Amino acid sequence: MTDITKKELYTDSSTKPDKTSWAALMSKYQKSNTRTSIRQVVNTFIPFFLIWYLMVLSLDYSYWLTLTLALPAAGLLVRIFIIQHDCGHGSFFKSRKANDYLGSVCGILTLTPYYYWRKSHAIHHASAGNLAQRGVGDVYTMTVSEYLQQSLWGRLKYRLYRHPLVLFVLGPVFLFFILYRFPHPESKSWKRERASVWWTNLGLGILIAMLSFILGIKAFLLIYLPTTLLAATFGAWLFFVQHQFEDTYWAGEDEWDYSLAALRGSSYYKLPKLLQWFTGNIGFHHIHHLSPRIPNYLLQACHEENPMFQHVVILTLWSSFQTIFLSLWDEEQGRLVSFSRLKSIGLPLEKELANG
Repeated sequence: MTDITKKELYTDSSTKPDKTSWAALMSKYQKSNTRTSIRQVVNTFIPFFLIWYLMVLSLDYSYWLTLTLALPAAGLLVRIFIIQHDCGHGSFFKSRKANDYLGSVCGILTLTPYYYWRKSHAIHHASAGNLAQRGVGDVYTMTVSEYLQQSLWGRLKYRLYRHPLVLFVLGPVFLFFILYRFPHPESKSWKRERASVWWTNLGLGILIAMLSFILGIKAFLLIYLPTTLLAATFGAWLFFVQHQFEDTYWAGEDEWDYSLAALRGSSYYKLPKLLQWFTGNIGFHHIHHLSPRIPNYLLQACHEENPMFQHVVILTLWSSFQTIFLSLWDEEQGRLVSFSRLKSIGLPLEKELANG
């Protein structure tokens, strides 16, 4: 499934990269360039609004043409999310205020409350690959033993949750259209973040009302829904495949290591150049997790200029589709496995658990 074997990865503390060495290498890439950032805003937002205008015109000719245009529009919306993502890490502009302002604007277009998402995403970066801290900002993953100890109903719920239709279609719809419209009940201490949910809703409501008034509610929905749904699906897929692959990294609290979680638990998603552009270089996810302060337009340079960061799992567009059904972390073998693998590893383990 991957271009290198597991034995070639950083497999223990004696071979993992020393923090002082990789931190020094990365420091020169942790500098945003205002001109480059502005250029990226221009070459993303202007084409996005232009395609929206073309979609409006296309409604008078063929809805199939409208749906065809929804593909690049969705790709640009994903790219807008990547800009928002960089703003959340404080890496897009040198000014924190500029990052927060642009990130909040992007959040209205991406249906994502900026400050609220920034907080939960920071938790994801601080705990990715840590078995003791699952469930915040990640795709929840059970171990094989945890799954086998579930009731029949518990197993069914987890199987439904990990079904591709839920992960990449129904789940993203629920997340972006419903879940992000309300603060999580357990986030009561997140005052600024909770407020961003309501401000995003207000901005989104004003935008929808204006476009519906100008275009008509039917025309608006015929353009808005396919574009947003496609973007949500694309985004969910990117987030999934960058952490959910066979030779990924999970460890208990005592063994968990930040650099190993970044270099082994995040893939290098080697996409065709066009898709790499639409996804804002986020395929260099191992670099991003090792240093979130590197702007997206410097991730490739950091990867290519430093051999230390090239001993990672490489996924191509084709090989990435083989990760879809990987759903359980096998602690014995140290890899993600599919439900079908339980036939060979699950039954013996289940008997062992039953015997105490």
